[in-house]
Amino acid sequence: MRRYNAFKAVFENDAHVAFWFAGMQNGVSMDATGMVSSLTKAEKASLLAGASHWKTNSLESHGVSAVVFSDGPHGLRKQDNGADHLGIHKSNPATCFPTASALACSFNEALIEEVGAAIGEEARDQKVDVVLGPGVNMKRSPLCGRNFEYFSEDPYLSGALGTAMVRGIQSRGVGACVKHLAGNNQEHARMVGDSVIDERALREIYLAPFERVVREAKPWAVMTGYNRLNGTYCSQYPWLLRDVLRGEWGFDGAVVSDWGAMSQSVASVAAGLDVCMPGPRADHIQAIDDAVSSGGLSSDALDEAAFHVLDLERKARRGRKTPFECDYALHGEIAYRAACESAVLLENDGILPLGRAEKVAVIGSFALLPRYQGAGSSKIDPVHLDDPWSAFLDAGADVGYARGYDAASGDSSEELLKEATVLAAQSDVAVVFAGLPDRFESEGFDRKLMVMPKGHVELIERVCAANPRTVVVLQGGSPMEMPWRSRPAAILLMYLSGCRGGHAAVDILFGRVNPSGKLAETWPVRLQDTALGRSFPDTDREVLYRESIYVGYRYFDAAGIEPAYPFGFGRSYTSFSYSDPAVSFVGGGMEASCTVTNTGACEGAEAVQLYIESHGRATFGELRRLVAFSKVRLAPGESARVCMHIDEQAFRFWDSREHRWRIDEGRYGVLFCASSRDVHLTCDVVLDAGEGASPFFVETMRPCASERAALAPYYEVVPGGFSDAAFVTLFGEALPPRRPVKPFTPDSPVSDLGATFLGRQAFRIVDFLMARQAKRMSDDMKAMMDEIAADMPLRSFTSAGIPFGVVEGLVDVLNGHWVSGIARVVRPGL
Repeated sequence: MRRYNAFKAVFENDAHVAFWFAGMQNGVSMDATGMVSSLTKAEKASLLAGASHWKTNSLESHGVSAVVFSDGPHGLRKQDNGADHLGIHKSNPATCFPTASALACSFNEALIEEVGAAIGEEARDQKVDVVLGPGVNMKRSPLCGRNFEYFSEDPYLSGALGTAMVRGIQSRGVGACVKHLAGNNQEHARMVGDSVIDERALREIYLAPFERVVREAKPWAVMTGYNRLNGTYCSQYPWLLRDVLRGEWGFDGAVVSDWGAMSQSVASVAAGLDVCMPGPRADHIQAIDDAVSSGGLSSDALDEAAFHVLDLERKARRGRKTPFECDYALHGEIAYRAACESAVLLENDGILPLGRAEKVAVIGSFALLPRYQGAGSSKIDPVHLDDPWSAFLDAGADVGYARGYDAASGDSSEELLKEATVLAAQSDVAVVFAGLPDRFESEGFDRKLMVMPKGHVELIERVCAANPRTVVVLQGGSPMEMPWRSRPAAILLMYLSGCRGGHAAVDILFGRVNPSGKLAETWPVRLQDTALGRSFPDTDREVLYRESIYVGYRYFDAAGIEPAYPFGFGRSYTSFSYSDPAVSFVGGGMEASCTVTNTGACEGAEAVQLYIESHGRATFGELRRLVAFSKVRLAPGESARVCMHIDEQAFRFWDSREHRWRIDEGRYGVLFCASSRDVHLTCDVVLDAGEGASPFFVETMRPCASERAALAPYYEVVPGGFSDAAFVTLFGEALPPRRPVKPFTPDSPVSDLGATFLGRQAFRIVDFLMARQAKRMSDDMKAMMDEIAADMPLRSFTSAGIPFGVVEGLVDVLNGHWVSGIARVVRPGL
């Protein structure tokens, strides 16, 4: 045993060969380990790039099959005819579940695991091996165009729900690929931007969800983000991929680039990237082969990457043999339950639930053409799709309909408004469906403002004036300003509720379902109230995360700003009381419990949220943080004991001076809450630094007076108080250098080409590439693609089938090297 442990230590201390030891510990990996030694250098290199848009390369002579990927954060997007990663081409019909922004409001890990299992079953049915999801990036600002695809502004909630989704998907013999590691928090210039994040915020906020998912769910794959992180592209950052992901967290799966994210072939493989997608990328394969031959890349790095790809293929092969059943009708019912549990009742003066005999004015195009999913790579062609209007008819309701606004643009007219107000005045109650049209939020670009379309706002105000008994049902993927929110009698938030969101909304309105969703993000009164305000998206390529750990409710609490609706908020048709709190040390952690009683007249579910606050700390920090939650369903008058486990992560913070996690001694409050601002019960616990005094390793506090003075804006947070100067001090080292426009490189964005005459002519190439796709696009999508194209790096042309050699030739020409450039364009292999 002593020799075994010594052997283990030697291997684990070498990042390039540690995978061999992992291969000795399970049969699948052992098979892959043996296979690596039987392959030639060229064969190993061929495994490191995709064969097509969705498949890896196979080695038929060795019995190695292609691994098939597909998008799928909230449903499968398998493409058999035509391929893209922006939702342009059609995909095979699949169940469209509520997006992550909606699912997170369920605060129900079991439900999300069930959704993941259903996605896994459809992946098996459509012969997909790895689902590209979930996304666990943080919601740094409500303006991020891709927020609908992410769970929360809170790292604990995102990590817990991401873990549940991965477990569900992988329970069906399909791999999950958690994304996008890391700091991928805005869409503007996402492929060339540099997320500059201080060490503590990076660890506590942006890496924490990935850490939890990797440690607890063991995903088959992790996808790197497009962006740079503190100066280095994520796909070629050894600290991120080797030191943290594999070394600290113990990840043993495959690291896959986002589609078109890889910058430099040799640097990426050396850093720990295993698969460059999409393919074909003969240039990448050749570059790796040549680098190993010349000594520019170690053979160990090549072997390690090849091992991870072979291991992924072996998992996929074994998964294909796992028995499964795929029932799309049953999945539709799961989608319905998920939509019901994810709906958040924001306001209700008692008008809801509606009476069966009431005449209802159904107003708004979203009632017929619902906004039920996001745009971009997650866009699904649903196998079935309902709408609120049909659900009203199915319920036998006495209803009338008025369009109210144009579904695509959100614009209204006096004629449409008059029709709506007349119908509302003639009805017992009006239900207005409104929110954010597709063109307001999508992958690839960020929102400029937090507003709804003017036509939607005017419609709500006019209908409320015509009939005070008005209910507003909101559809959209992100928070929106609601200057009208005091006017309706009720507001029901559905987010993007998937293919069965129509019936879910109507069943909630009529009381067949009691809403139990809680907000997984803060809804501000106005954009200026957020930590970033109108400075998001950052138009500089170097994006400074000046706010550090103060994201979402952490900022609102620290700055003393009242939100429209706080994190964790949601109403019900019943009421709940909390009593008898208790906290005890159990094993290696703590257990917190309280009694919850349904004190109302109907059955309902309550998501109990547990927060920790420090009564004294050595450094700056949030007022409180979410550390656990549990959802309980109760009949009227019923009580239940709710128990939640607390581990050391609840108390730890990252010590940037010593570059490690630590827990300080002292008194901590354990808060039993209905939201981040609604504290029902409190218990205090004391963590003592004495040996054996607590289940965690606790250390003596060491306040630093000089740090407090230098970082005053982070100790005493005021609105708008995060300056560049304060952030530089917090960052603790020189900021990454700004990237000059010239000389041009394959990483130069298309927008930089305007700096030279030749570059302006090169725009014609972009126009040509876009023209082939534009024929399939709506006007809104064309406008979106124009914005996306401006931020694309030149190397991304490879995703459109242009050889990388042509890109290199174009770069040479732009830099004035005409002869070599034209030669490379004509003969890309030179």
